[in-house]
Amino acid sequence: MIPDGNGEFTAGMGMLVNKEDLGFGQRSWRYSMLVKDGVIQKMFIEPQVPGDPFEVSDAETMLRYLNPDAAKPKMVALFSKVGCPFCARAKQMLQQHNMEYEEIVLGQGATLRSLRAMTGATTVPQVFIDGRLIGGSEALAAYLGG
Repeated sequence: MIPDGNGEFTAGMGMLVNKEDLGFGQRSWRYSMLVKDGVIQKMFIEPQVPGDPFEVSDAETMLRYLNPDAAKPKMVALFSKVGCPFCARAKQMLQQHNMEYEEIVLGQGATLRSLRAMTGATTVPQVFIDGRLIGGSEALAAYLGG
């Protein structure tokens, strides 16, 4: 990120636009740029369409350009309850597979009713990976191949 309070760099790049219609005033058109040793290697410039598009200048697009073979981390959520040995097993399996997870503990902001509404289940753990219900610790073990 380069601070450009007066918009001089942005104007010099030809990226200064008037967005008063959106309440933004003079601002930089949205883009991301890979610079190596002061030389622009690649730019992802948002399309010239009405509004404030955010389609190609995001970090994910740049990261995909830098390493197209990189695996995107899985988004994991785990419903659990305190003292549950099956929950402890599920957490251990996730840690062994270097899978970061967000834990939702029943009784601490979530209830059995929430669990039932989301999974149809009344037991914990219940594991979601990338929005897909995997299930309990046995289902997680099968998913992880062990």
